[in-house]
Amino acid sequence: MSTMAEVRTPTRRRSPVLRILFWLLLAVLVLTAGAIAYAYYVAHAALPQLDGQISVAGLAAPVTVTRDSHGVPTIEATTLDDLFFAQGYVTAQDRLWKMDIMRRFAGGELSEILGEDTLRLDREQKILGMRDTARKNLQNASVRDRVFFEAYARGVNAYINEHRDRLPIEFRILGYTPKPWTPEDSAVIGNQMVKDLNYRYFFDALAREKILAKLGPELTADLYVNRSWHDRPPTVMREDVNAPDKNPDSDDDDEDDSPDNSVTQNRVSTHSANLLSEERAVNGSNDWVVSGAHTVTGKPLLSNDMHLGHQMPNLWYEAHLHCGNFDVAGVTLPGVPFVIVGHNQRVAWGFTNVGPTVTDAYIENFNAQGQYQTPKSWVQPEHRVEVIHVKGKPDVNVDVKITRHGPIITELVPGETRPVALRWTLYDGMRVPFFDIDSAQNWDEFTKAFSQLEEPGQNVVYADVDGNIGYHATGKVPIRAAGDGSLPQSGADDAHEWISYIPFDKLPNIYNPPSGIIATANGRITPDGYPYSMSMEWEAPWRTARIYHLLESGRKFSPADMLGLETDVHSDIDLFAAERFVYGVDHAGKPSARAKQAADLMRAWDGRMLASSAAPTITEASLRELRRLLLEPKLGVAPPEIPHDSESELYIPDDANALNWKTYSWLQRSVWIENVLLHRPKRWLPEKYPNYEELLTAAVEAAVNAPDAPKDLGSWRWGAVNAVQIQHPILGRIPVVKFWSGPGIQEQSGSGYTVKAVTRHHGPSERFTANMADLDRSTLNTVTGQGGNFLSPYYMDQWNAWYQGTTFTLPFSAKAVEAAKAHRLVLQPAQAK
Repeated sequence: MSTMAEVRTPTRRRSPVLRILFWLLLAVLVLTAGAIAYAYYVAHAALPQLDGQISVAGLAAPVTVTRDSHGVPTIEATTLDDLFFAQGYVTAQDRLWKMDIMRRFAGGELSEILGEDTLRLDREQKILGMRDTARKNLQNASVRDRVFFEAYARGVNAYINEHRDRLPIEFRILGYTPKPWTPEDSAVIGNQMVKDLNYRYFFDALAREKILAKLGPELTADLYVNRSWHDRPPTVMREDVNAPDKNPDSDDDDEDDSPDNSVTQNRVSTHSANLLSEERAVNGSNDWVVSGAHTVTGKPLLSNDMHLGHQMPNLWYEAHLHCGNFDVAGVTLPGVPFVIVGHNQRVAWGFTNVGPTVTDAYIENFNAQGQYQTPKSWVQPEHRVEVIHVKGKPDVNVDVKITRHGPIITELVPGETRPVALRWTLYDGMRVPFFDIDSAQNWDEFTKAFSQLEEPGQNVVYADVDGNIGYHATGKVPIRAAGDGSLPQSGADDAHEWISYIPFDKLPNIYNPPSGIIATANGRITPDGYPYSMSMEWEAPWRTARIYHLLESGRKFSPADMLGLETDVHSDIDLFAAERFVYGVDHAGKPSARAKQAADLMRAWDGRMLASSAAPTITEASLRELRRLLLEPKLGVAPPEIPHDSESELYIPDDANALNWKTYSWLQRSVWIENVLLHRPKRWLPEKYPNYEELLTAAVEAAVNAPDAPKDLGSWRWGAVNAVQIQHPILGRIPVVKFWSGPGIQEQSGSGYTVKAVTRHHGPSERFTANMADLDRSTLNTVTGQGGNFLSPYYMDQWNAWYQGTTFTLPFSAKAVEAAKAHRLVLQPAQAK
């Protein structure tokens, strides 16, 4: 009999370290899940009520809010006071935290909730007196407009008071609650829009002063070109719209003797470019209008896309406001009553920025007693003391000196030590005429209303249901005793004082032009012989030229064609530059195989700035290197770049303030490059190159051998270099949540100089086309959506349309609004207790 021994397998004892790690991991997962669940609960609780009824204290009568499938509200009230009250309430439903952060940003009050990181930005806003100016402007507003601003504020506050326990999640994360809304908050947000559009030009004047001192007048005049043979002022009609562009400057006594080539002879004028990812902000826009003679409907089509910095949520809030005969739809600015761009039952309008020179820098002369010099005597400056509250830190007091020209802003100009005073039309007062604009029923009423729009200066296109079209520049533009604001001037005398403003009826304008076509895209709008100086720095002409090129094709346009033009990505200046680079490489002595490969990629290119293409990337990189090669010998080597997240001009390394080739930043620098490549002047050819072919080849060689250039040049996708980046400033920093809080980084086609003007942080903030044959078939979309709550179905429901180049109809008539209804909410007056 045999027996089997019992075999036991020894058991391993679990390591206590592993056990601890397991429980820690489990705890982290539980805490994370709890945090996500709590965040979801808080965010969900803050979602607005869209259906049913709400009792709201402050209304005189019921207000109906009908939202369509994209959350766009039609607000209908029986009185204007209730209408603007409801506009404030409804906008707060979707955008309360956005409104709060906008007023804080504009007023210099971010540090109160964010701490020291935003102190420098707050100092800038306080020195400029953004809120102080808003307060004064509001005091000068008409009684009627103040009543509307107060109604809007009451509506916002009604929403805040009803939802203090259900505020948007951003308030919970940052640990604060919103203060009551005031009309002054609305005014300061309007001031910030003025700053975004009509402020920074004096920085270029100060840079120009440095460059002039270094290079002298001839080379400086080359660099600071402010006109082009591509310019299309909107009031100048061509006798033959099919006639090609003519270059009036084709003769240049200082040209290189190199033979001409097919690039010059065969060039076709069309349009556009941007100067790689270091391109300055594109706060431009496009607008155009064509008469019924050019449309399939026989009535005008008007289109507008305003290019601004991307935000999350996006800047504009769509709305339709209706009270009796007041009936207007379009985009609104959260925090401000009225519709800014859109149409009413008879007229439509759109904006682009004029870019007038309305900020002058004056160098003041102070004595030992702290007085500054004027033509008559020495005067003590005024002082404005601003207080910045800083989270967790003592308050910061800012003592702002103010001369007869304006505040001393030396602190805001990196590297500047002189007492620089800022003269700005914003300080002369600003009216907000949008109620009259929204109400206008014809050209006369329309232009009368816009004559009151003093800031920011805009190019306004117009169309009406009767078939009329028009254009008028707006804004308060100074007339100077001498000069044009392009250089800083002494503040001690009156030689360059502002003596008046250009009369409104003398600003460029036209009504029913024979061509039936009007377009602007921030380029030069003044015709030859115009008696006033409007802008020292027009935008480059490429977008304007491209728009006219396509609109003058002779075809009949549909609304879909207008969207196609808004999303056009052809760049004429890039194509021109690519052809020049190709010719240079082909005729250079010993180009590398890599340069030849780059030339072949550019040779086969059609000029479209497609995300999938390598040729735009090579061209833009080569253009950047060409600028460096041209400027570095004359202005000096630039210090190494220091990456940072801020786009404020205050965040610049100290050594970057010394004069170097990057000091030159000019909206028309691409026109300077075109002039150099067309005329090949010897004064610009660096000594180390025998001719322009070798210079152009050196630029290509430097571009394709740069550290960021891939081994396979064909894989150097333009979309990756010029990707769009949009993310929520708070939620985008939270793991997991960030995947739902914004589009993030996405490749995109287009550039800073294509009609679809896009860079990493800027682009079309909306796309609008008014169909004057049937207003219900007008179209409008923004970048991401109406909602400010990341759980809202309207938070990013418009993103795909913006990104892929589609759009949505904007219902207007009662029948269309009813047919598009997705939600209906009635705001009922609360019963008095």
